[in-house]
Amino acid sequence: MRRVFISDCEGPISKNDNAFEVMTHFVPHGERIFAAVSTYDDALADVLKKSGYKAGDTLKLILPFLKAYNVTDRAIRDFSAENLLLIANAKKTLRHVSSIAPTYIVSTSYEHYVRTVCRAMDFPFKNTYCTRLKLDRYDLTETEKEQLKKFCREIAQMSNFDIPPKARSLDDLSNDTRAIIERLDEIFWETIDEMQIGMIYSEVNPIGGCEKVEAINDVVNKLKVKLTDVMYVGDSITDEEALRFIRENGGLAVSFNGNRYAIENADIAVMSEDSAVTAVIADVFIRLGKKETLSLVADWSPQTLVKSLVEQELVNSFVRAHPFELPKAKMITEENMENLTSASTEFRKKVRGVAVGRMG
Repeated sequence: MRRVFISDCEGPISKNDNAFEVMTHFVPHGERIFAAVSTYDDALADVLKKSGYKAGDTLKLILPFLKAYNVTDRAIRDFSAENLLLIANAKKTLRHVSSIAPTYIVSTSYEHYVRTVCRAMDFPFKNTYCTRLKLDRYDLTETEKEQLKKFCREIAQMSNFDIPPKARSLDDLSNDTRAIIERLDEIFWETIDEMQIGMIYSEVNPIGGCEKVEAINDVVNKLKVKLTDVMYVGDSITDEEALRFIRENGGLAVSFNGNRYAIENADIAVMSEDSAVTAVIADVFIRLGKKETLSLVADWSPQTLVKSLVEQELVNSFVRAHPFELPKAKMITEENMENLTSASTEFRKKVRGVAVGRMG
């Protein structure tokens, strides 16, 4: 039986939110702008379900703003390399999993960042799916540049707004939130979309939502394996569809320090500052399958791990590294989903910082 391991990048492998960090570094008030656009992204993808829009399209919405502040492909590459933050033992985890199964990364991140991760991890870029971007090929007039800078200042001054977890339509949002969304609709889809730089919205396709499902299907078709033989690890709204797709088709869906979008669509919730737990879970899945993996997690303890059929050097190293308490790994059920969502969301903020952790 041939099984496959597929992981998101930011979250399960690295601590960065690269696009957020790029905006924060290069654009005045970029942190506030990105947070507002990210929440808007959640609303369009999860609540309003805008036609042709998917989770993760934040990464194309912000591109005109980066151009307005003269950001280049080289600047993104250099910044990504200088600010890379990997999850502890991520390199060892990918090396181990790659030694026993075909291994892929499916990421919404810009290719500049994913290439940086691959170099740091000695991982083949050809085994990745990510957002392709050649920012330098787009031109921007001075008039557009000034207009975009005005939009940046306006968005930065908008009130903070959130999308209620159970919101399903505009009627479920506050009047203030609806007004902000309507204004952002005007900025992005009536003004920027009609600019010369607006062509970037149709030509750049972030790998999020349905594109991650398409990437999974591409891997499955190339390797001629079944979806039941795929383990997918994700953590956010861009992984929601991929996790649900794998879970509903009998594969193993794992949330790694995930938010509610990940927890609600996964089989297992992991909370850890260390990637080694992913290696352990992947090892038993690749060797024995989903049923045995769920059984192991259901009785998650050092004693059970030591007695398991997981590669013993891996297990011994993992248990020694956590002598007092193992990183949490829990099966997700209807009964514990709310508590796990709360716990995982808070742990996510601890690992990746509050600003990154609170975003979808």
